[in-house]
Amino acid sequence: MLAVERGLVALVAVARRVRGRLAGSTGHPGRSLRARVKLALVRTRDVCPACGGPLAAWRSVPSAEPAFGPARYELRRCRSCGTAVTVGEPPALIHETGAYSGGDPRLARAAAPVLRAFDRRRLSILSPLAPPPARLLDAGAGRGRFVAGSLAAGYRARGIEPSLRGVVAAAAIGAPVEQATIAEATPAPGSFDAVTLWHVLEHVEDPGAALARIRTWLRPGGALLVGVPNLGSVQARLGGERWFHLDVPRHRVHFTEAGLETLLRAQGFTPVRTHHLLAEHNPFGMWQSVLSRFTSHPSYLYNLLKRNAPARSPDLAITVLALPLAPVAVITELAAGLARRGGTIAVLAERAP
Repeated sequence: MLAVERGLVALVAVARRVRGRLAGSTGHPGRSLRARVKLALVRTRDVCPACGGPLAAWRSVPSAEPAFGPARYELRRCRSCGTAVTVGEPPALIHETGAYSGGDPRLARAAAPVLRAFDRRRLSILSPLAPPPARLLDAGAGRGRFVAGSLAAGYRARGIEPSLRGVVAAAAIGAPVEQATIAEATPAPGSFDAVTLWHVLEHVEDPGAALARIRTWLRPGGALLVGVPNLGSVQARLGGERWFHLDVPRHRVHFTEAGLETLLRAQGFTPVRTHHLLAEHNPFGMWQSVLSRFTSHPSYLYNLLKRNAPARSPDLAITVLALPLAPVAVITELAAGLARRGGTIAVLAERAP
């Protein structure tokens, strides 16, 4: 009886929040009533967006963005699949400021060959289901680097990207990238052989709706490649509230492998293979996560390279002193990946008929 009463109280609270949001929702006049109700329910964070299980209060974590200072954000975690969500509205222009501002990062030219190697690795994961000259869409294409690399590899590639700075940067390297979100883009049904979502889905309030929309863009049997941080990883446990890949408040959903695969199946995709050994994000993520426990700025080296943290800081000395520990982080992450607890994962999935 007590459980029923609690359920009714929660339902009333959700209804009030939904009503309040709908009454004050003037920013999306074209959104249907049903869509607005669904989005409001998602943002109340009572139900896991990955598996539909119940969410419970978990922990409060600091912002990953230095400009937000001591701000903290509540995370709620699913009791079924272990996926977590960030509670509350994200700050305005969160993907246009701080570490996501325009301009080249420090050491960008030196890093370019390494980044191209990462792109080739991504294509090698995709190619078993979608070899060139497949029609490829990179959703959340950033500055278009992966689109350009895919074109060079023989794919018929293009991208979509919500930020204007990304579209402009992509045009500068000859990558065809359209300014649009997943909700705004209008590809013809079945017009792509493959879609890539590389560290994009964790930024989306309603990942199920995003995947349902992307499914319509793929031909039957088409490939979807999704890369996300893995909350079930060793480095997530070691990093705790300072885990590099939490990146709150930008990251809205913090997936586990079980949660992501459950979500993919629910949206009409069949997971084919999940990769845990990924050099692009995992070794650095392990090292930076542990180091962040000792620096005042979150993810100091990452933000320093992004011109988002001061070079004159005691954190610089701590970072330099920790550089010899990088090989230890690489070995630790390698062991974690072999144990299928890598810091990020990449899931190759096939669109079911």
